[in-house]
Amino acid sequence: WSTMPRTRPLRTALAVALLAAAVAGCGDAGGLRGAGATPTATSPAKLWPQLSPAASPAWDYDNGESEAMKGVTAPGDDIRRVDPVAIVRAEIAQHPDDYAGSKAPYRETARRMAYCGRKPADERCPLLKGYYRDLTGDGRADLTLGFRLLPGTQTAVRVYTVEAGRVVQVMANDDAVSGVELAGHSVIIHAPSDLADYEYRFQWTWDPDQKVMLLTHDEMLRLGKHEHRHRRSPSPSATP
Repeated sequence: WSTMPRTRPLRTALAVALLAAAVAGCGDAGGLRGAGATPTATSPAKLWPQLSPAASPAWDYDNGESEAMKGVTAPGDDIRRVDPVAIVRAEIAQHPDDYAGSKAPYRETARRMAYCGRKPADERCPLLKGYYRDLTGDGRADLTLGFRLLPGTQTAVRVYTVEAGRVVQVMANDDAVSGVELAGHSVIIHAPSDLADYEYRFQWTWDPDQKVMLLTHDEMLRLGKHEHRHRRSPSPSATP
């Protein structure tokens, strides 16, 4: 079914009306005037059409993996009933190369987890406030967590959902983070850039087929006058 027969008479009538107005106003100070030549539209130029497409990516774009948190379950499939401290401790236990031993890069994070869960809250705890929001579209809240990776200036951003009672990590990103936002089914991470007046923005979006959050946007954007943030730390980042 095409709507073109309905739109064409409308466009014709509008053109006739404009032409009549132009004729009536000819020589009038208030008449229509030409705006000059219209720039010619150019289409994107396709380069090297004979180039054979690559069969596989040159490097890992960090497109996500899921990981069940061993020993952590969600009563009634409600992640709000799970202690965030227990979730982070489970990750630490599952990744001893990162958190355990004198040569582990984030050994201080593991040590300071002993200060988490206290009341009143202890500032030495590296765990940040958790946020509950449905990011997977199943009608149930998911958990977005952050914790500081110590020693250093990077922040771990994680998203957890519940699958058959198990708590499953569906997004993991470590970077020098200057801000995080939740929008729809996406997590948007702002990271400082070495280039003045610019920042990196990474958008992770839930993919219902892969059952993980994928890195769907990776861009460098110029900051506005009121958006200047701290510059990126010189420490290396796992984010591409």
